[in-house]
Amino acid sequence: MPANIRIRRHSRSLNKTHKLAVTGATMLGVAALAFSAAPSHAETQAPAAAVSAAPVQVASTPVKDIKASVTSQLAATSVKIEAIEAKQKAAAEVALKQKAAAAAAAQQKAEQARRAQDAASRSIQRLDIQPVAAKTSYGNNLDGWIRQALAIMKQHNIPGSYNGLHRNIMRESSGNPMAINNWDVNAVNGIPSKGLLQVIQPTFNAYHVKGTSSSIYDPVANIVAAANYAANKYGSIDNVNSAY
Repeated sequence: MPANIRIRRHSRSLNKTHKLAVTGATMLGVAALAFSAAPSHAETQAPAAAVSAAPVQVASTPVKDIKASVTSQLAATSVKIEAIEAKQKAAAEVALKQKAAAAAAAQQKAEQARRAQDAASRSIQRLDIQPVAAKTSYGNNLDGWIRQALAIMKQHNIPGSYNGLHRNIMRESSGNPMAINNWDVNAVNGIPSKGLLQVIQPTFNAYHVKGTSSSIYDPVANIVAAANYAANKYGSIDNVNSAY
């Protein structure tokens, strides 16, 4: 072996630095063994306990604000619905009152029209009967004329009595079937009163009873027409005690 080659031998002694390093490594190894030897459930229990132990904090202020907002919206909607319902109810009441008023007005108008028609046609809406044949039993005098007129009036439901007819005939014409008034207002107007009961031609035409003569001077026709007019205007010839 050459003399210049030397084999360097390691010193068996360790310096202070080496000792500390070895000691630290040993401690780390022990800690690692202890950690690996610990039960597995210990690893999960500790975090779970830590999680459960930590209080959960929920922000309450936003939830309260949302609840208050929803309550306000519901209240506003309820007020709107009540206002709409009140408006609809008021409109329905107005429409009902208008309908009732219109119905009442229509009924009143119909009643007035009916009364007017009844008044205008009461004297001519009699039973349609056959012409009355002249009876020879009636005398051709005031008494006979009145009795014959009463028979015809009875057939046509025209009220009146013998005394009522006689009283008015005597006042109006003194029993003269050809009597004519040429001085009163009717005469001035060109339509003088004529006959036993002194009726004007338009009145005679309007209240003439079918089956009697069409002449205003015919005593029976004049009496019946005048009694028909008096019944329509006064209820009966018996109610007439003056010019009519």
